Amino acid sequence: MDGWLQSLLQALALPEYGLSTVFVAAFVSATLLPMGSEPVVFGLVKLNPSLFWPAILVATVGNTLGGITSWWLGQAAHKVVDRYRDSPTHLRALQWLQRLGPKACALSFLPVIGDPLCAVAGWLRMPPLPCAGWMALGKFLRYLVMTAALLWLWPEQAGAARP
Repeated sequence: MDGWLQSLLQALALPEYGLSTVFVAAFVSATLLPMGSEPVVFGLVKLNPSLFWPAILVATVGNTLGGITSWWLGQAAHKVVDRYRDSPTHLRALQWLQRLGPKACALSFLPVIGDPLCAVAGWLRMPPLPCAGWMALGKFLRYLVMTAALLWLWPEQAGAARP
């Protein structure tokens, strides 16, 4: 199993696939699809430490664009959501989002609720540029903290050969 994972990580870290793979994984994981991009970012940075900042920035851009896509889908789905307009959970969530405004999109990095949060912000027709800015901030901080923490937990092994 360890050899398979190492070969997969090395393939993803190839220059022709590395940052583009990070972008696609980050974009797709910011939509409503259940996927995480952190392992891809970590794998690339683990195999190519010099790509730490480019990987963080590419992941942030991809994830933010995916969040904006969710925002747009939420705006387009306004009629569908109107069916559930009177449920107590829906009303509480809407009040909370309306009180926070676009700043709520900074929480788009959270698992489970982050991606739907972007869609609901679009459904509420919150201004797209402030929402995108707050999404980018939250997502940048998540990638920075997660990747740095993983590198701290699994540091380079002494004497390990570099590819």
